[in-house]
Amino acid sequence: YDASEDGRGTGHADRSAPRSAVAAPNPRAAQAVAFAYGALGKPYVWGATGPDSFDCSGLTQAAWRSAGVSLPRTTYTQINAGQRVPRSQLAPGDLVFFYSGVSHVGLYIGNGKMIHAPRPGAPVRVAPIDEMPFAGATRVA
Repeated sequence: YDASEDGRGTGHADRSAPRSAVAAPNPRAAQAVAFAYGALGKPYVWGATGPDSFDCSGLTQAAWRSAGVSLPRTTYTQINAGQRVPRSQLAPGDLVFFYSGVSHVGLYIGNGKMIHAPRPGAPVRVAPIDEMPFAGATRVA
């Protein structure tokens, strides 16, 4: 899904991380991905669910809420909020989880990349899913 085609681009995209050309599996997933692109550059604030700042699970919750899908609040509950998918079958919009304690989540956007809210002091950004230990993935819609 390329959010730049519909005029909703934010101008905050990192030039080293081009937008995904991989199509989202359905319109709700496409909307969640578009929301996440719109959040690029917004600050990480622990416990925040938008619209001006986010933590990791607050970003994924808000992205899917924008598509009409209700997700639970924490990483530990979000991982069980849909169907588990193997890493080899990831699609844009899937939730990707990291660390053995499932303590971090991002929104997969295709081509091995995600949008996530990393940590305090690090704004919402595009990152490779390989930069942290992968724990699993869930398809919510």
